[in-house]
Amino acid sequence: MQLLGPLEIDQKTTRLAIEILEQNYGEKEIILAGINNAGSIFALKLKSQLEALSKISVKLSRISLNPANPLDAKVEVDMALENMVNKVIILVDDVANTGRTIQYAMKPLLEILPKKVEVAVLVDRKHKSFPIKVDYVGLTLATTLEENIRVELTEKKSMVFLD
Repeated sequence: MQLLGPLEIDQKTTRLAIEILEQNYGEKEIILAGINNAGSIFALKLKSQLEALSKISVKLSRISLNPANPLDAKVEVDMALENMVNKVIILVDDVANTGRTIQYAMKPLLEILPKKVEVAVLVDRKHKSFPIKVDYVGLTLATTLEENIRVELTEKKSMVFLD
């Protein structure tokens, strides 16, 4: 079942961008750190909206990890950590479920002192097993553990499905 189509995702992305700007008023720069592929694509969509709404400098970074087994390999950040010191960093992902992926994505950020770390997701499922608070949410869903949220994010078409 389709939950969100391209128009709704664009609307939610715009609303999230406005919220991010409101909560970070006066900042000169924000770093959007997309988690893996879908998080990076959503971060790019957010960056586009942030730049359309303001003159704030938005930098993109990518955090790569294995969500199924986050201890399997080192969590990689494609931006030098020293460039993130004393900056507002927003971790971006498509879906927040248990919070484990977001928790492990924060691991490299513990090696530096950012100004602030926040979390933005398109869909928040409310099945947290880890102490993660999502600051910016496009859609909150109360689902069963058996249900699956599938997000398709591409440059041309974006959709969210409940399977």
